[in-house]
Amino acid sequence: MNKKNMIAALILLTALTFGLAAQGNSDTTGFTGGIETALQSVAKAPLSDTEKQGILLMREEEKLARDVYITLYEKWNLRTFTNISKAEQTHMDAMKLLVDRYGLDDPMTTNEVGVFTNPELQKLYNDLAAQGSTSLENAVKVGSTIEDLDIYDLERLMKTADNDDVLIVYQNLLKGSRNHLRSFDRQLQRNGTSYTAQYLTQQAYDRIAQSSQERGTVITDPHFKY
Repeated sequence: MNKKNMIAALILLTALTFGLAAQGNSDTTGFTGGIETALQSVAKAPLSDTEKQGILLMREEEKLARDVYITLYEKWNLRTFTNISKAEQTHMDAMKLLVDRYGLDDPMTTNEVGVFTNPELQKLYNDLAAQGSTSLENAVKVGSTIEDLDIYDLERLMKTADNDDVLIVYQNLLKGSRNHLRSFDRQLQRNGTSYTAQYLTQQAYDRIAQSSQERGTVITDPHFKY
């Protein structure tokens, strides 16, 4: 191979590597498979009741995010919704790893969009889907609301979780949710509007929204600090 061809090959390899890294949670196999591999090196330990409840909540809360985004994409045809709904599917799959790992009863009894076991999540889906159907601006604000709630709940649950495997899954869901929040916030800025935090403090929300997209591989450190 001559020098010119070697340089071209190097450029192509670099582009492919960057492209794969930039896919993030859109790479379903890579994301879920990476977490599954990480969990294989962590010993199981008894779950507290709080940890069990947290796993079951987040399994359906990630479905809530996916389902609302599917519904709003069908209404507004905004690509951000379909892209993030696919990422939320990987979050659901990651939570299923914990459900199966500990032999818990999966609260997700159907994959049907908009149907939930948890009555609070059912009501929240109904309310958010209705709110997001009134205008495109409100639809994007609904996206920000969901990610605001998701990050709030994950951070709250991490404070009471001791098991490293649970923390590793939560760390990766948090990373994805921070990226989703940034995506929705950019959409709002493009339209000259903003979102007022409902779950996080406004300072915490702004810190995430104003920071760069997080890239790279699956987080394997259960005590990773953002």
